[in-house]
Amino acid sequence: MLEFEEYKVKLNELKPILDNLKDAVKPDEVKEELKKLEAESEAEGFWNDLENSQKVLQQIKHLRSKYENYDKLVRQWDDLYTLCDMAIEEDDDSMLGEITADFETFQKQLEEARLNTLLSGEYDGCNAMLSLHAGAGGTEAQDWTQMLYRMYTRWAERHGFKYKLLDWLDGEEAGIKSAVLSIEGENAYGYLKSESGVHRLVRVSPFDASGRRHTSFAAVEVMPQIEDDEQIEIRQEDLKVDTYRSSGAGGQHVNKTESAIRITHIPTGIVVSCQVERSQHQNREYAMSMLRSRLAEIKEREHLEKIEDIKGVQMKIEWGSQIRSYVFMPYTLVKDHRTGYEQGNINAVMDGDIDGFINAYLNASASSEQ
Repeated sequence: MLEFEEYKVKLNELKPILDNLKDAVKPDEVKEELKKLEAESEAEGFWNDLENSQKVLQQIKHLRSKYENYDKLVRQWDDLYTLCDMAIEEDDDSMLGEITADFETFQKQLEEARLNTLLSGEYDGCNAMLSLHAGAGGTEAQDWTQMLYRMYTRWAERHGFKYKLLDWLDGEEAGIKSAVLSIEGENAYGYLKSESGVHRLVRVSPFDASGRRHTSFAAVEVMPQIEDDEQIEIRQEDLKVDTYRSSGAGGQHVNKTESAIRITHIPTGIVVSCQVERSQHQNREYAMSMLRSRLAEIKEREHLEKIEDIKGVQMKIEWGSQIRSYVFMPYTLVKDHRTGYEQGNINAVMDGDIDGFINAYLNASASSEQ
């Protein structure tokens, strides 16, 4: 019965994390706020202001999820502890498999909940806009950019997040020169903000007939997707809007109409474009959302008060500026240079298993702020 005693010790070691989670979640306050919002949603005339009613319903959904997730963890801890006591009392080894599996699940979910409490930034709960740009390395870098695109879409699928390609520019021979996609899900920006920076690839290039090892670079830029115009106000006189014909996938329609939109924000020099929709109006809406997102990301990073203080930034996509290295040859290793976290299973990483890097970044950021 020693194994069951060990699991009780492990559960007691995790109890302080659960207690700290309670302090962060404040379940009693969440329940009270839920009651108020639910009463508001049932009041007469609630649907007269559609914009406000949608915000209230989203808030109810968020708070309910927050409370239920915490409550579930408390019940899991209690159930596991009770199971251990029952197994010891009844001298029943057959329960060991169930307790082992349940403990692993609980431990993983507790860690995820703990990390969620670290997402306290102004825009952490937002959806994310993710931009990819090929850097030094020609065709090899463009292929690398497409590999990163696949990695992030696989990550989104693993978490049940939706993603949508908004803009792209094909590579000359293979891959993509640039791409922009939106990723929709709770705390998508809070998690993915750790991915902003230059990503370095080392491998034997499939485009080199001599089989030499190449080093390539791609830049990843992550921005919160801002839908509320009041958060980031943009003046129409500060915009230069161009239309052009879409290219790439989309059938004959994209070659016949100038539905693609390019918007330049004159004060900062920031340029955004969208060509994925058939309608020029829809492309403009997405492009404006991308512009708000980029301005919000810079504002948050630089802690700026006004949009007038925001200046466009240009990232050097080259040696010495990378945040992470992906080495396929002569050994396999992915290493984050900011946190020191590394993963030897590079194929798993390229299939979207990047949670370890994200978690290490969030923990390191939280520690530096204390």
